[in-house]
Amino acid sequence: MTKITCFGEVLWDVFPTHKKIGGAPLNVATRLKSFDNEVSMISRIGDDKKGNKIIDFFYKNQVNTDGIQLDYTYKTGKVKVMLNEKGSASYDIKYPSAWDKIELTDVAKLIVKSSDAFVFGSLVARDDKSRETLYNLLPLAKYKIFDVNLREPYYTQEVLIHLMNQADFIKFNDEEILEIANYLDSKSQSLEQNIRFISEKTNTKSICVTKGSHGAVLFHNDKFYNNSGYQVVVKDTVGAGDSFLASLTDRLLKNASPQEAVNFACAVGALVASCEGANPIITDAQIKNLMNPC
Repeated sequence: MTKITCFGEVLWDVFPTHKKIGGAPLNVATRLKSFDNEVSMISRIGDDKKGNKIIDFFYKNQVNTDGIQLDYTYKTGKVKVMLNEKGSASYDIKYPSAWDKIELTDVAKLIVKSSDAFVFGSLVARDDKSRETLYNLLPLAKYKIFDVNLREPYYTQEVLIHLMNQADFIKFNDEEILEIANYLDSKSQSLEQNIRFISEKTNTKSICVTKGSHGAVLFHNDKFYNNSGYQVVVKDTVGAGDSFLASLTDRLLKNASPQEAVNFACAVGALVASCEGANPIITDAQIKNLMNPC
């Protein structure tokens, strides 16, 4: 069984009419576990009811919580989620929260060392404490997967470039890669040229860019693999990219072909977007029916 550790924010997504447990690394961890991987989470919660419910959620989904720390000063994180008429989300992320203060512990080091892959994002690096912990854990990881997740004003060019240089695999959306390519003085507007540009600049052999309803492109070992997306009625986009990354990671670590992996990931991401919230249950039958309609 593949062992994967996710590092970063665990929190509550507060929608206009309801609340749901979320945070990109939590969403990735939950989806990875649904594919029968051995998954651990490293994060920090407050000593409060919202934190207890997150622990219960992890237990229910069989995600290892040995790396979840308890904070007696800061509360469990929350994010105000706003949806436009197309279901696309924008976010107001409370700062500081408990997940901003993740400490470097012997338990965290052991979890990362024993894992086959380590998944982390850019948002957790907004605070000095969690960023320092992440920087110290990265050298211990066998395979590093960087989920770029740009949320203004919580990122800097310096941090993004450092994390890209550390990564073996980087996942962007199409707007993020263009912004970061511009940071690095790319003169191109071409998606494929910018992927190659960043690959060469950061010595990263695997880069994936999601394109919303238009699918994704995967650059893997100097070749491009494309999927044009699957048509669904979008309910909300929260967590769709996280499930995409989890699905792609699962297939690639289990030695599926890159084309098969990106096809599968696009299908899962689309199905999540067709549901409410970040972590709906998705069945094998749903995935197969979307990929191979009768």
